[in-house]
Amino acid sequence: MRIAIDAMGGDHAPKCNVEGALAAAKEWPDIELLLVGDEGKLSPLMATQLSNVRIVHAADTINADDEPVKAVRRKKEASMVVAGRMVREGEADCMISAGNTGALMTTGLLVVGRMNGVERPALAPMIPTMDGRGVLALDLGANMDAKPEHLAQYALMGSIYREKAHGIVNPRVGLLNVGTEAMKGNELTKLVYPQLAELPIHFVGNVEARDVLESNCDVLVCDGFVGNVMLKSLEGTAGSLFSVLKQEFTRSWYTKLAAAILMPGLKRLRKIMDYKEHGGAPLLGLNGLVIKAHGSSDSRAIENAIRQARMALQNELIQTISMGVGGSNSGK
Repeated sequence: MRIAIDAMGGDHAPKCNVEGALAAAKEWPDIELLLVGDEGKLSPLMATQLSNVRIVHAADTINADDEPVKAVRRKKEASMVVAGRMVREGEADCMISAGNTGALMTTGLLVVGRMNGVERPALAPMIPTMDGRGVLALDLGANMDAKPEHLAQYALMGSIYREKAHGIVNPRVGLLNVGTEAMKGNELTKLVYPQLAELPIHFVGNVEARDVLESNCDVLVCDGFVGNVMLKSLEGTAGSLFSVLKQEFTRSWYTKLAAAILMPGLKRLRKIMDYKEHGGAPLLGLNGLVIKAHGSSDSRAIENAIRQARMALQNELIQTISMGVGGSNSGK
């Protein structure tokens, strides 16, 4: 299994990307990690020389403020583009990047290419839940508008991903909506509901946003606009909540005492809600495995993204999704 890592992508690149790769290479000697980036900057960071880690030189970098389409088309030797090209040409089985999200989506579409039968690839991050199980939500930003058939494909791909990448048997698939009744929602959700019910998945019906953190489904389907709004709302609420708790627990000596007593539980809660524990978000529907790590990923987050990629490759995720989508389309 050869995994290409965009070593220059992310807020803490390349140091944390290299450190995460070295840690993963020690943990799983059955994988080969290809660090794609400026060799002059990467070589000094290779504190340990491992046989299953090597550098692939890429002279350019796509920056966070670059316009995605222009950057991918003009910067042919950028680390992200080179990694995508390696996946397309079979030199790597997967690529991971913590870089510019829009550029990675563009790289997926223009360089790696769409899977046959898939109209719109979907960004599918894990949303932490209170039981630690998490819910895979898609689409959360790759496409702002969607048709019913797009959401049906998201549901099928998400179900296969949770089974193959996370080992969940018969994962529960829910449709994000404003009510749990079958006929609730807008035109899109009303049209897609019966389509989801007919798919070879475990469809559990509509799920309201207030219940997402309660882990009442394993896969949550929605269009990219609604999904991204939900994600940003959850991130903002969680950040504000922890800020308020910090202020309250440092207000006086007895609140500091209470904080000391509650600290183990608060640390467990913070770990449950920490994106670093969940690896990255796959771009499902591409003709190769592409994983988007969080922009501020540290070495642990990169290592977890590699773990996630390794499991997906072991379970032949892309081949299984391709067969599942093809079978669903042929059955219509």
